[in-house]
Amino acid sequence: MCKDSKIHSFLQQLPKCEHHVHLEGCLTPELMFSLAARNGVTLPDPDTRPEFSSAEALYERYEHFTSLDDFLSYYFIGMSVLKQKDDYEALAWEYFQKAHADGVHHAEVFFDPQEHINRGVPYETVVMGFKAGCQRAEREYGMTTKLILCFVKHLPASDASKVFDLAWERGDFELGGALHGIGASSSEVGPPKDMFKEIYATAHSKGVQRTAHAGEEGDPSYIIAALDAYKSQRIDHGIRLIDSPSLMERVVQEEILLTVCPVSNIKLRCFDHISQVPIRMFLDAGVKFSINSDDPAYFGGFILHNYCAVQEAFGLSVTEWRTIALNSIQGSWVEQDRKLEMENRVHEHIQKHQA
Repeated sequence: MCKDSKIHSFLQQLPKCEHHVHLEGCLTPELMFSLAARNGVTLPDPDTRPEFSSAEALYERYEHFTSLDDFLSYYFIGMSVLKQKDDYEALAWEYFQKAHADGVHHAEVFFDPQEHINRGVPYETVVMGFKAGCQRAEREYGMTTKLILCFVKHLPASDASKVFDLAWERGDFELGGALHGIGASSSEVGPPKDMFKEIYATAHSKGVQRTAHAGEEGDPSYIIAALDAYKSQRIDHGIRLIDSPSLMERVVQEEILLTVCPVSNIKLRCFDHISQVPIRMFLDAGVKFSINSDDPAYFGGFILHNYCAVQEAFGLSVTEWRTIALNSIQGSWVEQDRKLEMENRVHEHIQKHQA
């Protein structure tokens, strides 16, 4: 919560779009333990891994990630409890309840089907469970949602191709289908920068929306690869853009939206403090970005926590928050009528705040 209750109320009610949140990263320890018990999944032995003795102990361990790979080791343990369609729906609903309370009006959410398929969970179970959660959010909260199929870089590209082909053959990318785009995540440094080039080329030719994680731990060349090899329309993270003025200028000119995750950047040791996240630099340079929660159950805060952390560090003005909100809306993969509706809500909220 922001120290200033008035600005906290303003930020909470500010209509938000979230573009960078992994549904698997919304698995709270409480839900993890509950689903493990229901599905007969054995979690690590608390005698040798004391952090698995309770939800509180696990939250405490999450405060001390040393790197992206350290975090991912816990992330994949959490995934193991997801078995049935109802599990996936419950996980999505866990996110949407918190997002709604935080003022999210539109959410574009990632999921990692390869990890589930490789554990023996059918693709259809995963997609239909998450889709049911999205539909519930739309029905009960009036939110709009988009589900983005995310490939993981620590598995072979051929593995990702099989998943993409399956999704395409099912018609999941068609109008009214379950999916609305593709992404690429997981360990950044190590795998080839363009390992999904053929998949992205196919997606581009078929009119599928495209985004990719780049420039989180990797240098600006990873961002260039995402733009050139993948024809990516957005960049997830993109914080190392600060190391290349020429690339920053290109991103501004091409109006590429960065989906920045400030709290995640601190938890995974990209920066030591929120004040080092290039929020001010991006605003001053005209870089368009949205603020997002990434894996909020592991990083200690959903989207409003990120907004408040940015406000505490930078003291942004209402005008600057208007810019962030409107750029987030324009960078969304949603129909123009919906964008106009959300823009009007932003203007109404700011007028009410300034009255």
